[in-house]
Order: sequence, then structure tokens, then C-alpha cells
Amino acid sequence: MTNERILVVDDEPQIQRFLKPALKAAGYDVVEAATGGEALKAVATAAPDLVILDLGLPDMDGKEVITSLRGWTQIPIIILSARERESEKIAALDLGADDYIEKPFGIGELTARIRNALRHRERAEAAPATLVTDGLVIDTVRRLVSRNGEAIRLTPKEYDLLTLLARHAGRVVTHKTLLTSVWGPAHGEDLHYLRVFIGQLRQKIEREPTRPAVVRTEPGVGYRLVVEGD
Repeated sequence: MTNERILVVDDEPQIQRFLKPALKAAGYDVVEAATGGEALKAVATAAPDLVILDLGLPDMDGKEVITSLRGWTQIPIIILSARERESEKIAALDLGADDYIEKPFGIGELTARIRNALRHRERAEAAPATLVTDGLVIDTVRRLVSRNGEAIRLTPKEYDLLTLLARHAGRVVTHKTLLTSVWGPAHGEDLHYLRVFIGQLRQKIEREPTRPAVVRTEPGVGYRLVVEGD
């Protein structure tokens, strides 16, 4: 038994009927909400460990739920997203959602994403100064990046880009978040600019730059820094 409690926020009865027994079978306690208002109340009173959130709720946009929650809690949030609503999915990630899964989905994929999000919460609470992934060592205290004991020379922007991904390790970081955080609001739409720098960064930090194992592309959304155990 995992003992973690999952809040499922979706107004579709068939989704609730599918998810509740499947998540219980995986060892989770399940709390249900059909509206944004119920979800906000449930997070405050039922103390779930993670929220599965559909964006299309009857009383408010799911993005409003994310905004409200992020005002006082860093509880992991996984978005249920229809494939054709990519722009809303990206907006939800920019507002602070941790991950997304596209409908239709399998329970195996969803439970893997849940485990992943819960592990990342534990790591964030521990706040390690050094992150190791695929043999790459990122030391944010000494501002050093190395592999096999050899320092890797990064430009200031490459280092800022890598450490931003490292602070959100395991989570999707959208193109817009990366661009505005590293280069400023004026560059929020410069996707080509970002791709060039990601390419340069991969040449320096990846064992095989054409088959990246550290910085993964989330097509149409952004990038994810993979951590060991994911």
C-alpha cells in the first residue's frame, strides 16, 4: 500500500468510474470532486498528496483551479488533456501544473506519472544542491557542471537554461517559461532561439547528443530534464 491520497477532479462520471477502482487497486486512497469549487475545498480539507485535474469543469476553468492552488500549495497537479487542446495544456503547465496526460490514456501510464510526480515532490522538499542524472553532475552551489570528474564549460545562458530545467527536474518546462525566465519577456515567442541553445547545450552535456538522455523534448510543449529513477 502506498498510503498516498489522490484527488480526482473531473465532471465526467465515466472517468470517475474508471479511475477510482483503478487507483485504489494501485494502492491509493481516492477523493473525488466534480467541480472546481469542490476541488479547492477538498485540497484544503482532505489533504490529498496529488491532484488529477481535468481542465473542462462546469463551474470554472481548470486553469483557475491551478492558479488558486498555486497561491498557497505546491501539491503536484497532473492535467487530463484532450489531444486537440494543446494550447490549454501549455497554459496549464505555465501556471504551475506538474505534468499532463492526454485522453484517452491507459491506467499504467497514469500511475507511472503519479509515481513520478510524487518522487519529484519528495526531491523538491529535500532541496538537494547537487543533481546527478545519466552521469552528469549539476552543482548549483559551486555553479559547476561535470561528467566523469571533468568540468563542462557552459556559457552563462546555457548554464541558466540547464539549472532552470534542473530546478524543475522531471517536470515539463514550457517553451515560454524557459524563454521568459532566461532571456526575458521580449523573447517569449522565440522558439528557434531556444532550439538553437538546447542543441548547443546537448552537444556539451549529453553522451549522445542525437539521442538525448538528459534533456528530453516534449513535442509542441517544452523540455524535461530527466532524473535517475524516472
